[in-house]
This record gives sequence, C-alpha cells and structure tokens, in this order.
Amino acid sequence: MRKPSVHWRTDLLPDQRTVHFEVASERELRENEATFIEMQLTASSPSVVEVKDMNVILKIVPVVLIFLLGYALKRLNILKKEDGDLFLKVVYYIALPALVIISIADIELRLNFVLLPVSGALVVLTTTGVSFLLGKALRLPRATLGTFIVGSTIMNIGFTLPFFITAYGKEGLARITMFDFGHMTVIFTFTYWLACKHGTSGMDKKVMVKKLFLVPPMWALVIAVALNLMKIRIPFFINDFLQMVGWMMTPLVMLALGLYFSPRMTRMFAVLGATFIRMIIGFALGFLLAGLFGLEGLNRSIVMIGAAAPVGYTTLTYSFLENLDMEFAASLISFSIIMGMIFVPLLILLQ
Repeated sequence: MRKPSVHWRTDLLPDQRTVHFEVASERELRENEATFIEMQLTASSPSVVEVKDMNVILKIVPVVLIFLLGYALKRLNILKKEDGDLFLKVVYYIALPALVIISIADIELRLNFVLLPVSGALVVLTTTGVSFLLGKALRLPRATLGTFIVGSTIMNIGFTLPFFITAYGKEGLARITMFDFGHMTVIFTFTYWLACKHGTSGMDKKVMVKKLFLVPPMWALVIAVALNLMKIRIPFFINDFLQMVGWMMTPLVMLALGLYFSPRMTRMFAVLGATFIRMIIGFALGFLLAGLFGLEGLNRSIVMIGAAAPVGYTTLTYSFLENLDMEFAASLISFSIIMGMIFVPLLILLQ
C-alpha cells in the first residue's frame, strides 16, 4: 500500500511555499538523505549554498584526521605499516563489496550510467599512452619505466571513496563504483600485462585469469545490478548487516593510508611527472569526456574527480609481483597521497 508523504514545493519562493501532500512509494520514501538535502539547498538562497560548502569541509575534516591518526599511530609504534595490509583486506573483501551492493541495489539505473565505466576505461588507456611516451623521453630503466607507466594509469579510487561518501552519500558511492568498474576491468588485464612485460618474472596467463575472476567488488557490482534490474528488494535485516559492515570502509581506508604514508622520496622528477599525468592530465581527460558524453550533475563530478584520483596502491602490488622498482613505487604513492589530500577535497568543493 502506498503511503502519504509530505514534501516542500521547491519551485516557489520561500514566502510562497506550502506543504504539499502526495502519495509516494516505499522506494521513494527511502530516498537518499544527501539527495533530500540537495533539494532543500537548491531551493534556498545563495547563503544556504555557502552553508552546504562549509558542511562539506566540516565533513571532510574527520576523514583527514583519521589519516593523521594512522600516521601518528605508526610513528608511536602502536601500529605497523604491515597492519595496513589487514585493514585493506577487510575493505577489499568485505566492506567495499557490502557497500557496493547496498548502494546500487536501490538506485535508479539510467542509460547514461553506462558512460561511467566507459569513461573510467578511456582514462586508463589514454594515460597509458601519455606515460609511455614521457617515460621513454626520461630514459628510465626498464623496471622503473614499468612502475612509472603503471603508477600513472592506476587510479586510487579507494582513496576517493571516503570523500565521495562524505560529500555525496550512497548515490556518490554507487556512481563512483560504476566508474571504477571500467577502470578495474582495464587495470586487471591490460595494465597488469604491461607490468609483466616490464618485469622479470614473465606473465602467467592462468594467474591473470584468476585475478580477473576473483575481484570481490566487481562481483558485488554484478550482483547489485542484477538485484536492481530484477527489482528484488534486500530484506531489511540483511540490508542492516551490509550497512554495518560497509561503513567500516572509511575509517579502515584512511587508517591504512596513514600507515602507508612515507615522506621519503626517490627519483623526484619522475615522481612529479607520473603524478602530473595521473592527477592533472587525468582531471583534464575527465573534463573532456564529461563534455563529450554530455554528462551533467553528479555524473560529471564523478568522472572528473575520479579521473583525478592519486596513484593506486595496486602500483605497489604490481611492482612487488613483477620485480619492478619498489622504492620508486613507494615514493610515487606517498607523494600522490599528499597531493590527493589537497586536490580531491578541493575539486569536490568546486563542483
């Protein structure tokens, strides 16, 4: 049975508004809180929009503080860098898949959502070509060149997730996950092949296939889309369970980032070049793709900000697995994290 709900008319001036009654479905009643706030702010005066921007800043501050806490705990020898591995395993295998399911299962899938994974894949492929040319021009050693190419192309979407969740809620998480689907499809195939090509261990096709088919967030995305298309509602107790597990992601990711962070740098010029490709050229590509595909609103923000994410941790993993330049990988990731802590929140505020 459809239930009555109360809505404010947002197409009138503040002094003309009246309470508007209409019948809404249960799905509509569970509308995302962030979307509801956005409706209120859109209908408000410019001063209220400024309050929204301040709220975004205030919500991001705790995220940054968790990062600093992780770094402080490492400096105090309470936690070790290796503890970050466990945190990220929990995120990768448990928290992130749970969040993906509860975020996508209830959203309204539209045709232009298809352009999000397409955009993610195109950003990776384009930055791969740019990084290969620049890496060759810098005459980097083979192993360092492999890390340079991989680091320039792999986006640290996990880094951006806490910021997207804080600023845009479940809807933001759902759409950045769609963008990441295209990104992951390329980096777990083509980018990994490039890492193997520049390494010394050679490429094992069986390992490649296994990695591709054992990616929990991708399977969670497939399940969530299937539930959505078949209009299968998740039972409330399972939904509550997934929410409790999923919202562990933000503190765990930021603690891990703090534990991994290191101020030590090597091959600084190459670090600057790879970071420039990953974040600045990545952002420019996101801007161009958003315009080319006619993306607007949140979809436009997702593509531009996601494409500007810092260097992904998979860079370090690939460098280890394929005997690439591990020291350069650590320097590159650490520097890009510093830039990301400034650049990503700034881009969100400017949207």
